[in-house]
Amino acid sequence: MSATPSAVTWKPASDGVLLVTLSNGPANAVGPPIIDGLAAMLDHAAANQIKVVVIESALERFFAAGADIKHMGDVNATTFTAYGDSMRAVFDRLAGSELISIAAIEGLALGGGLELTMACTMRVGGADAKVGLPEVKLGLIPGAGGTQRLPRLVGRGRALDMMITARQVPADEASAIGLLDRLVPAGQATETALELAAEIARHSLPAQLAVVRCADAAFDLPLTEGFQFEIDQEQELFEKGEAQEGIAAFIGKRAPTFA
Repeated sequence: MSATPSAVTWKPASDGVLLVTLSNGPANAVGPPIIDGLAAMLDHAAANQIKVVVIESALERFFAAGADIKHMGDVNATTFTAYGDSMRAVFDRLAGSELISIAAIEGLALGGGLELTMACTMRVGGADAKVGLPEVKLGLIPGAGGTQRLPRLVGRGRALDMMITARQVPADEASAIGLLDRLVPAGQATETALELAAEIARHSLPAQLAVVRCADAAFDLPLTEGFQFEIDQEQELFEKGEAQEGIAAFIGKRAPTFA
């Protein structure tokens, strides 16, 4: 388990799976302790061949309630940009890491907290969860990727509805619009996320990451270019030996040994 910083700790949950816990009371504000802690966790994951990370909160009412307002109290445009850059950098690193990440959301995930979950590959939410991007109440916008990731997840109209009104969206609605991938009874988000993580960890991580890259490319590339990208990703899996191993294991009626 990590020793420092204490705002983010982690421990093995099952083979290839790391359970990451946010604990930065009173509300898991996404300030330097969590930003630095997430960066340290990603260093650990990369060095230890972690396939899946599950991110939960140790706090009862909050997953993470936005940026650290106290930290921002005396900032100007320059220092605020630097703060936003540091938050965005670790979220982008999480999103681009060679692993699958799952946010286990109970309670409130607001502002930077929701942006953190959107940088994850998947989101599991308890029925008591509420999510939102309330930055316009402060005369700001979601500046750590929220304006870009939310429309890709739920569509332009629904994203604008959430961001312009600054409202908190309940878990059932978040699930219905695709912001939550799985909706479970309150208190069961981490358990369900760990079960999902263990299932994911049994399969080919290179193939799973290729699927994620192809899905992301669907938003950025014209259709014909997307088809070619898909072909390139599949060919790369043969180059890495993942496809041959999977096919041979299927024919031989044995469990595959993936990277």
